[in-house]
Amino acid sequence: MNLSDAKDFACRQVAAVRERQQPLARQRTAAVADRLQKVLAAFEAERVGTQHFASVSGYGHGDQGREVIDRVFARVLGAEAAAVRLQFVSGTHAIAAALFGVLRPGDRLLSITGRPYDTLEEVIGLRGEGQGSLKDFGIDYDELQLNEAGAVDEQALDQALARPHRLILIQRSCGYSWRPSLSVQTIGRLCARIHERQPDCVCFVDNCYGELVEAHEPPEVGADLVAGSLIKNLGGTIAPAGGYVAGRADLVEQACCRLTAPGIGSEGGTGFDLHRLLLQGLFLAPQMVAEALIGADLVAGVFADLGFPVQPVAGAPRSDLIQAVQLGDPEALKLICRAFQACSPVGSYLDPVPASMPGYVSDLVMAGGTFIDGSTSEFSADAPLREPFNLYVQGGTHHAHVELALIQALQALAAAGHLNLAHTD
Repeated sequence: MNLSDAKDFACRQVAAVRERQQPLARQRTAAVADRLQKVLAAFEAERVGTQHFASVSGYGHGDQGREVIDRVFARVLGAEAAAVRLQFVSGTHAIAAALFGVLRPGDRLLSITGRPYDTLEEVIGLRGEGQGSLKDFGIDYDELQLNEAGAVDEQALDQALARPHRLILIQRSCGYSWRPSLSVQTIGRLCARIHERQPDCVCFVDNCYGELVEAHEPPEVGADLVAGSLIKNLGGTIAPAGGYVAGRADLVEQACCRLTAPGIGSEGGTGFDLHRLLLQGLFLAPQMVAEALIGADLVAGVFADLGFPVQPVAGAPRSDLIQAVQLGDPEALKLICRAFQACSPVGSYLDPVPASMPGYVSDLVMAGGTFIDGSTSEFSADAPLREPFNLYVQGGTHHAHVELALIQALQALAAAGHLNLAHTD
């Protein structure tokens, strides 16, 4: 197919799906008001003012802006307490601080959603040696495989609970797995099941990519502790860095003692006069999340129409922003990432090539020309270069950007003859 025909084909395919999904897009947009009302109520309850935009220097003692931000985020997440810190370099860092803060030598850690996301493997001690992993500190680890439907194996969970566990890890999003994300309702039911058998066990949720996708958050349904990144959902594409932990006040403080030091905990750490960006990002987050969900539905619909397996399908209930597409071909995967990068506002001239990244077991190909490095909520796509060559798309500040990127991707695939793959029939 020549370039002109390929572009015409791509525009028609994307336009057809966009029109078909108009009712679905209106539903996503209508949900913004409830999420925004929740955020506004938190701002009002904590009497947020311009004085909270400033922070102190040095140790960060008595930083009123930081303290207000913690309380606002706690209200939005339905948690007893929260610690929102620019000093968390990523969601993985926030999760690691929570795990190291709560767990002690001899404790048992159990993941009930299969193998955790790649970047947690070295934190736990599944890969690498001598880095001070949980394994190095004498933490026992086990994991339950998901059932054939990609859900938590609750029978296996009941059997595992015959032994005492200090902490159970629940990963809300699919990560790099081909499975549905866990709904907040499901998380609540699992937490109740665990607490019924082991009341002192900490139910900890990796909340990355899930915030504000549903009406409620895991702490509201029984999760003891959650953690995530500010350059994902809650940062609204405005937060320049950071992460958060939220949940029971004692557990949040333990995580902060790992971030800073015992005796300092949540009392240390300046905000570098960036508090306004964190608050403004949270205010924008409900709208940004809705736009990303509309874009995810569009990606799912376009590729499903072309015969590619997608997870989830367009219109399915969602609990995170991630849209997976099974391409089955490494060249098709790289073509899409190049097209998405070329449609990025930053670094559009760059060619994403597979390469190793810290914390990942496989080479990754990543497209994400974002204003904030690593801010996948701005619109990005990445994939581990391993079979079956699944592409993971997330984010999008406005769905029109996702639409333009899809047109470029389909044009590239059609021109290269990569739409006639065996597995798409």
